Amino acid sequence: MPEHLYRETYEEGVGFLSMLNEAALDARLLLEAVCGTAVSDLFSRPERPVSDEEYEEYLHYLELRAGRMPVAYILGAWEFMGLSFLVSQDVLIPNQDTELLVEEAMKSLSGGMRILDLCTGSGCILLSLLHYSCDTTGVGTDISGDALAIASANAEKLGLSERCTFLQGDLFGAMEQPEEGREQKEQKFDMIVSNPPYIPSGDIASLEPEVGIHEPRISLDGGPDGLLFYRKIAAMADRFMRPGGYIYLETGFDQTEDVSALLAGRGFTEIKVFSDYGGNPRVVCARKGVM
Repeated sequence: MPEHLYRETYEEGVGFLSMLNEAALDARLLLEAVCGTAVSDLFSRPERPVSDEEYEEYLHYLELRAGRMPVAYILGAWEFMGLSFLVSQDVLIPNQDTELLVEEAMKSLSGGMRILDLCTGSGCILLSLLHYSCDTTGVGTDISGDALAIASANAEKLGLSERCTFLQGDLFGAMEQPEEGREQKEQKFDMIVSNPPYIPSGDIASLEPEVGIHEPRISLDGGPDGLLFYRKIAAMADRFMRPGGYIYLETGFDQTEDVSALLAGRGFTEIKVFSDYGGNPRVVCARKGVM
């Protein structure tokens, strides 16, 4: 009889991660990744042999998770909007709250639109919008070259490379950098989307280790009050938008009023706030005037 059986190995993993709130889920996801199995195998093939190599790799993954490294970074991929995205510690892990931004933005999206995704990270927002729409194109900007490498890999993986471009720079500044062989001209977009850094600098140390230690600080730190990037975006967005264009911004649960005021102060209209699945205000939408 094999030394390691599937169900027993899983239960060992749950015990190893017992200090974590989602020990059972994490233990299962890691075992499925190692063995190439599905959730049904836990019940339909509980006595499936686990090879020594699989077992050792599983133990390694469990040790990483016990050290509070997120499962997504251990696996190198995570699901978002029904798609699988490559991730590394150079980008934020796509999360369910951000799916709300994509779902609401899709309601304003139509064929032929051009989208700008600021602080694109893994590219999950822009690429999801492109994947679920027709004849749309987009640009993603990020200050991190390592993040853009992940975004580009995701675009290729999803077959969207020909419909998007990724540029390095600080927010809109990425499009002000001349590219070799390309005439520099001002770009206009029908939609701007962003999940910018919005955690107040002083709050980062108190975050759960999975976020505060392992996710990139550059993608979290929103300045002293968490509104630094919203001020920058609100101040410059109009210049890069076509008349009637939409802007969708993810925010902290207590920031929607401030972000709405910033946009209103710059002449944006039709301002709306959408709440996440926990009932917390999470996404601000506004529109540039037609005239």
